Amino acid sequence: MEQTQPLYPNLILDALKTVRYPGNGKNIVELGMVADDMRIDGRKVSFTLVFDKPTDPFIKSVVKSAETAILTFVAPDVDIKGNIAVSVPQPKVEKPAPVLPGVKNIIGISSGKGGVGKSTVAANLAVALARRGFKVGLLDADIFGPSVPKMFGVEDEQLFMHSVNGRDLIIPAERYGVKILSIGFMVDRNKPVLWRGSMASNALNQLITQADWGELDYFLIDMPPGTSDIHLTLVQTLGLTGVVVVSTPQEVALADARKGIAMFMDEKVNVPVLGLVENMAWFTPLRHPDEKYFLFGREGAKRLAEELGVELLGQIPLVEDICRQADAGEPIALADSIEGMAFVDLSQAVVAAIDRRNASLPPTQKVETHK
Repeated sequence: MEQTQPLYPNLILDALKTVRYPGNGKNIVELGMVADDMRIDGRKVSFTLVFDKPTDPFIKSVVKSAETAILTFVAPDVDIKGNIAVSVPQPKVEKPAPVLPGVKNIIGISSGKGGVGKSTVAANLAVALARRGFKVGLLDADIFGPSVPKMFGVEDEQLFMHSVNGRDLIIPAERYGVKILSIGFMVDRNKPVLWRGSMASNALNQLITQADWGELDYFLIDMPPGTSDIHLTLVQTLGLTGVVVVSTPQEVALADARKGIAMFMDEKVNVPVLGLVENMAWFTPLRHPDEKYFLFGREGAKRLAEELGVELLGQIPLVEDICRQADAGEPIALADSIEGMAFVDLSQAVVAAIDRRNASLPPTQKVETHK
């Protein structure tokens, strides 16, 4: 009875050492082209040859030479034909460095339409977070209608630059513990901003990337109302942690809020919606804090949140103090009033929403938000 030589890995590797790679004349074992996945099952041998790129012109000839070497130097009955796989390592894609490496959470404050108090919510949410001891920045990205400087009483603030690691960066204004930048600091507030979309996007990009924001727990962006290329600029420039959408209970405002939420949920944008804020949820007379008058409808944003499966983060009443103090440059969140505490409660809800989002991310993407 004819005996056959048993097969083992070193026998196969010795045969493969006779195969030269045409590109440099070295053998394929020496070059590390034989992967560590060799399998021997009786007379069947299989393994993988690794090439640097899929367009290598010698792939077919090397595979054929490897088959021939094994059949010649090991045994002619080895089942090898068609059992040599080809692998090309995937190129490593370097993850781009974050635009704001010192910022833990970036939150967009958005609305489907103007006039719903989005900037008021953004300003007071920033102050409420700062009151709780967080490091907070606020960017007024409403290029054509900047209002944050007035709300913080810094309309006449002069901006300066300083050098950081060889780069000249804008120093944000600071008030009530919040770092602030706005295009309103750079234009005549008595004249309209007549810029095309590309100019607005470039100005916004400068305020983000050429400013010394430093270390921040929360970076809030007061977005322009509606859906525009500025929103896409922000999404493409920054990795937003999520957005807070502001609406009134009025059906007209809710219809636009629905469009705004749909934009952020679109797979091309794909920004988490942290929740919905119902602003001007009811009117409360200053001298009768227990009374509620539903001027714009009742709980419309609450119903929309339930319908879309997003969280209702808070309901902010319409009170004279909110408007008066905003005009005076003193956000109502500074006060320990019912209105002020509504924004403190909102800040707690936003932090909790971010905590839940971070809890669902892989460990390498999580950030600390509690303080």
